[in-house]
Order: sequence, then structure tokens, then C-alpha cells
Amino acid sequence: MTTSAKLAPAPVIDETARLLIEHYVFPEISQQVADLLQRRLAGGAYDVDGSEELARLVTADLQSVNGDRHLRLKHHADPVSAEQGAASMEAMRRDFDTSLGGAPRVELLAGGVAVVELAPMLFPLEWAAEPLGAALTLASRAQALIVDLRTNRGGDPDTVAFVCSYLLDERTHLNTMHWRRGERSEQSWSLPHVPGARFGGSKPLYVLTSNDSFSAAEELAYDLQQLGRALIVGERTRGGAHPCKGWTVHPHLEATVPVGRAVNPLSSTNWEGTGVQPDIACAAADAADRAHAHALTQLAS
Repeated sequence: MTTSAKLAPAPVIDETARLLIEHYVFPEISQQVADLLQRRLAGGAYDVDGSEELARLVTADLQSVNGDRHLRLKHHADPVSAEQGAASMEAMRRDFDTSLGGAPRVELLAGGVAVVELAPMLFPLEWAAEPLGAALTLASRAQALIVDLRTNRGGDPDTVAFVCSYLLDERTHLNTMHWRRGERSEQSWSLPHVPGARFGGSKPLYVLTSNDSFSAAEELAYDLQQLGRALIVGERTRGGAHPCKGWTVHPHLEATVPVGRAVNPLSSTNWEGTGVQPDIACAAADAADRAHAHALTQLAS
């Protein structure tokens, strides 16, 4: 279903530009992008019939200055609430209910190697702690573990820390978020205790990635890679490191604006624009077999 009625783009562009200037984590970029949107509006670039086409055009312009893939005008086929973040939250809840809470697959492969798939995203921790804790506890007895993030499109940084807590032996500094508001920062650490059993920090660990792995999924892979805890197997990820918030700017359109930036304590940078580079590069479709074979070799030695 798409929206075919003629719409007035000016209110959408004006509100999106206002949100950019007020909230975008890079103030020096926000004015450039807002000015670009207004120039494009004045030139008639957004005189289109439907909100879906407007979303596509505006998103391309939003990302054209610095390539920030979290900076988007998202189209929603069904009308969404005007409450901040409601559009994404409604869709997220539907995905949570149909994916066993974000852990749709736990499997034991030959040789004592377990697979835990985390998809389609890392849901808010208040929802996901129970199903993820159960899945990771179930896999804790395996001799090696493969965490599959190939179809994971992001999610909650607190959930990243929760998952990491099952894969490490002690409390560890994972990441620091620098927020625009008040110029404050917030550190992310793994937890000192977890519900259930840990897989721990010494057995072989692999993380599968694809070109579709994004945002918080990338943070999970990047954090574990920087710590030397996991081998990343598959494809380079999409490269989005900026946490964002969403505002409804039209019944079918949501502006998502990054409000922070991640800085890893070991690399002093992040994966924005570059993605997470795999340690074992291969097609995403082959990543599970490559990781399993590597794990069996490690266990045999």
C-alpha cells in the first residue's frame, strides 16, 4: 500500500529541517543539510504525488552531505502516531512478537558448535532480556559459538551490552556515546552478572555479518572484534554508528535524526561510513560454513 494523494512537501521539509538543526549530533553539518533541503524544495524537486516518493528523494538528499545512513525520512504504509518514536516502536513490536523476541534460531551443529541467530534486530532490553538470556544460556554449554547477525538491522545499545555480557568473563568497557544535548557522554559496560549461564570469554567465538548488518548489530560485532574476543566472518557491514531518534512529520513519514556518536575505547573511533571489516572475508551466504569449519579446526587443535 502506498500513499497516492497529492501532498504539500513544504511542511514536511520545514519540520525535518527544524529537527536537523535542533537535534543532529553534528551541528556544523545540520545547517548545510537543512539549507540543501530548502533549496531543493524551492526548486520543485519535492513536487511529487506521494509520500513514499518524497521519502526516497529527501533521504537521498539528507545522506548526500556526509553519508550518514541513520539520517532518513522513512515512509510508513499505514498512518502512524504523532508521538515521538511511535512509528518505529509499533513496527518494532510486531517484529519482536514474530521473531521469538529477537532470537529466532538456536541450533547445535556438529562438533559441539552452537549457532544463535539474533534477528531482525536487537530489541529494547526491557523486552529482549528474557528471550536473549534464554537463548544465550542454552548455548553456553557449547564448545564454540557462532552469533549470526547477517540480517540484523540494529537496535538498542543496552541490548548490545547485555549480549556481550554473556560472551566475556568480567565487566568490560565496550563503548562511549557522545550526545549533542549538553555535550555529555555516556559509557557502556558489560554487566557484572547475567541471568542464566555465560558462554564466557575463552571459548572460540564467531560473529557472522553481511552488507545488511547495521547500527547496533555493527556495534556488537565491532566491540567484540576490538576486544579480540571474536572473529568476524562474512561481508563488510553497512557503516552506521550514530544512534538516532524518530519524529513523525506527516501521517506516513518519520524523520530519523542521529543524536549521538559512538567512540570505542580501544580504537578511539567507530565504524561510521567504513563498516566493520571481517577477519574472514567471504560471501554472507558462505559465512556460517566458513565459521563452522574454522571452529572445528580450532577445537581439534
